[in-house]
Amino acid sequence: MDGERMSVHPPQLYPAYRSTVLRAPSRPLIPLKPTLSEITGPLFGEETLGPFDDDLTRQHAGEPQGQRIIVAGRVTDGGGQPIPHTLVEVWQANAAGRYAHEADKHAAPLDPNFTGGGRCLTDGEGRYRFTTIKPGAYPWANHPNAWRPAHIHFSLFGPSHASRLITQMYFEGDPLLRYDPILESVPDPTARECLVAAFDTDLTEEGWALGYRFDIVLGGPGATPSEDA
Repeated sequence: MDGERMSVHPPQLYPAYRSTVLRAPSRPLIPLKPTLSEITGPLFGEETLGPFDDDLTRQHAGEPQGQRIIVAGRVTDGGGQPIPHTLVEVWQANAAGRYAHEADKHAAPLDPNFTGGGRCLTDGEGRYRFTTIKPGAYPWANHPNAWRPAHIHFSLFGPSHASRLITQMYFEGDPLLRYDPILESVPDPTARECLVAAFDTDLTEEGWALGYRFDIVLGGPGATPSEDA
C-alpha cells in the first residue's frame, strides 16, 4: 500500500474500532491474480433496475416515517472525469435508527413502509440521485455508551464484482461524528471531510425534501475513503 492510500483510506487494524482487532489480517497479504471472469463480468445495465429503486420512499404501500431527503452527487475519477453508467447501491437504517434485518435487535420500531435499500446507474456525466429518509443514530457495542452517527452505506460497481467499492456517507453538523471510531479511523482529516455530505439548498425541494450533496472520487489524492484498502 502506497503513501497516498495510507493517508486516505482507513487501516485494516484500528484498535478503537473493535471489530478490526478480530478481522484484520495478522499476516502479510498474498496477492492473487484475478481471473478473466472476475474482470469482465457480470455486467450491470438498465435492465437490472426497478421503477422505484432510486426512491426509497415509494417502494411500499405507504409513506415511511421521518425527514424526507434527496442525496445526489457525481462519481468521478481522480482527474475529475465522470464515471458514467456505474451501479450505485445504498442501504441504511430507518428514521428510528433500525435496519430492516433480522440481525438488528435495536429496541426501536421497524417501519413497514421502509426497507432501506436502493440503487441506480450514474448518467453520462457520472451523476446519481436518491430520494430517501434521513437515517437515525443507533447504539452499538463498540465501547460504553457508543452510538453510530446517522449514515448511509454506499456500494459502487465498475464493470464487474471484482471492482466493487464500499464507503459510508455522513451528515454535516452531526455531534456524534467526533465520537465515531469508524470515521476517525480515516487518518487524514481532509479525507474524513470527504465522507460528510454537505447540505445543499439548490438540491433541496421546497416543501418536499432537504438536499444533501455527496460526490465520490475514485482514485487520486482526493479519493473518497473506502473499505477497499
